[in-house]
Amino acid sequence: MEKKIIAAAVTVVFAGSLFIAGRYIKNSGILSGYPDAEYLTAEEAEHKPIYKQLTKDEQAVYTALYRGITKKEEKIPLPMDIDGDEYSRVYCILEKQESSFFYLDSVYYTAQKVREAKIVYREKNSAAIKESELDAAVDTAVNAADDRWTEYDKVRYINDYLVRKCKYVSGDDSEYASTAYGCLVKGEANCEGYAKAFGLLASELDMDSVVVTGKTDKGENHAWNQVKVDDEWYNLDVTWADSDEEGDVRLMYFMCSDADFAKTHIADRSLFDPYICGSDEKNYYVQNGLYAENCDEAVEIVQRELGKGNGVIEIRFAQKAAYDDFRMNVMENNKIFEVLKDSGYPYDENTVIELIENRQELCQTIDFTKKE
Repeated sequence: MEKKIIAAAVTVVFAGSLFIAGRYIKNSGILSGYPDAEYLTAEEAEHKPIYKQLTKDEQAVYTALYRGITKKEEKIPLPMDIDGDEYSRVYCILEKQESSFFYLDSVYYTAQKVREAKIVYREKNSAAIKESELDAAVDTAVNAADDRWTEYDKVRYINDYLVRKCKYVSGDDSEYASTAYGCLVKGEANCEGYAKAFGLLASELDMDSVVVTGKTDKGENHAWNQVKVDDEWYNLDVTWADSDEEGDVRLMYFMCSDADFAKTHIADRSLFDPYICGSDEKNYYVQNGLYAENCDEAVEIVQRELGKGNGVIEIRFAQKAAYDDFRMNVMENNKIFEVLKDSGYPYDENTVIELIENRQELCQTIDFTKKE
């Protein structure tokens, strides 16, 4: 009798263990099938250059995340088990490049292996209202563009539009500072918000661009863009174009090659390798005849611009020797007054010529509009 009771007890314990294990297996999804791998359609993938760099497996995970986040799903089954580090990379690429997903929280979950993505949203209940606000802001910006514009014209338009639309704030000053919503709707953003807003508008105007994150030469976290114009990639930094002065747009970091840009911008390559930007053809200074190979060319630029009535002239020099030659032999020796006199630009005895230098970027700004 005693043996039978013991056997019955063991049977009950075993049955209970099976019940608990069954519930765990059911809840964990271990025995559930993987959803079929899907990929973005050609229309969805248009103007997503980093998505096109991913492997097929990474693209399948990206697609599952993209479509699940679009529906604001909190749990998104993935088409395969994915290593946690690889999942984090794909998720972070999507979070940076998909500028319309402003409602994603800055926190995300990962593990050694990820089969089901757990997504954290900010203010999920009000996301639909904010999406409508963002859509309206994007429509306002895009509708002001001209169909006859070149790709360069579009980039310059977006750059200047964001500078005038938005003011810079640190990441702690606004919940949406790092989003396109913050930049385009709230009118305040940090560098990531500026960069994401640029990416969103560029895509709407049928252009390829990417958000690049990294550090400045001073070691500060930063974000900027690369954009493709006439089949060449260029760097630009909308945040640094914003001088915080009404109507003032700085173009020192607009459409730059890597040779110039890398002096101050160090990209984080852990997510993807930024595109090689090897051309200066669309650089602002080259495009506008403000790029000087030597001192004589710089003098010619000043004479030409003064003749047009431009009282503030910014020149970029090809090398340090030309920069120093112009500064010493034209500015310090006061030959600039002879150039001013010969140009026909209006001035009087109260006119003061101010020189603003950026030695690191080999730029000099000469301001003839100042008065004593």
